[in-house]
Amino acid sequence: MAELLKGKPVADAMIARMQKTAEALRERGIAPTLCVVRVGERADDLSYEKGVIKRCEQVGVTLRQLVLPEDVSQADFEAAFCTVNEDPAVHGILLFRPLPKHLDAERIRKLFDPKKDIDGWTDGSLAGVYANTDLGFAPCTAQAVLELLRFYGIDPKGKRATVIGRSLVIGRPVSMLLMHANATVTTCHTRTVDVPAIAREADILVCAAGVMRSVTPEFTNPDQIVVDVGIHFDEETGKLTGDVDFDRVALVVKAITPVPGGVGGITTCVLLDHVLKAASAV
Repeated sequence: MAELLKGKPVADAMIARMQKTAEALRERGIAPTLCVVRVGERADDLSYEKGVIKRCEQVGVTLRQLVLPEDVSQADFEAAFCTVNEDPAVHGILLFRPLPKHLDAERIRKLFDPKKDIDGWTDGSLAGVYANTDLGFAPCTAQAVLELLRFYGIDPKGKRATVIGRSLVIGRPVSMLLMHANATVTTCHTRTVDVPAIAREADILVCAAGVMRSVTPEFTNPDQIVVDVGIHFDEETGKLTGDVDFDRVALVVKAITPVPGGVGGITTCVLLDHVLKAASAV
């Protein structure tokens, strides 16, 4: 059976470190502040927001909430958003997406200050990820993968890493972060020929295709580290599961992240870490 790479020890270590950082900032007269911007009352947004509120309380980050009605106009949304975007007391903004279809997300993305874009959505943040500069921040889930590997002493340097998925949210940025950590990276997608054969060659396999239990033992090898970024609700079992067929793959590989209990729990910690870094740069 594979070693379980659980997210809770990683999150606990990050929280302890961030508490000290937040305290040091307050001693300097800086109150690290996150503003959550939410349109409507979507259940998944409310669930994630609840987790963010809890983390803020643990770490010592001040939380503001900007909640707008589902039918808010473009003009009203932009006016409200620009108020927090331009407020020097707000160090990071978490904008829940997707936005309602009647809102022009591209216009809003261009308004967003990359220095406050703590979840790596803007062009400036993504450019920073690709160029390996300090502009903006990496998407939190992508960064969470690297935090997990670092905590468990898994150095990507010189290793072959395969990422299944090429989204701008996870696949492509995590590929770049692994490359910056000196891994040799292959990114697979829906047009890749024989993904299992490519995946089997990997020392580190990151599964971010968004397809439930699509990664089976034929994708793996006994020395492999598997990081499952997917999360799905299995209606048959009534449980959460990932992109990996966990019960079968865990019998083959060296180490694997569970779902739930893996990368997901680290993501909100990365979010607040980005807030603290933004506040420290003021």
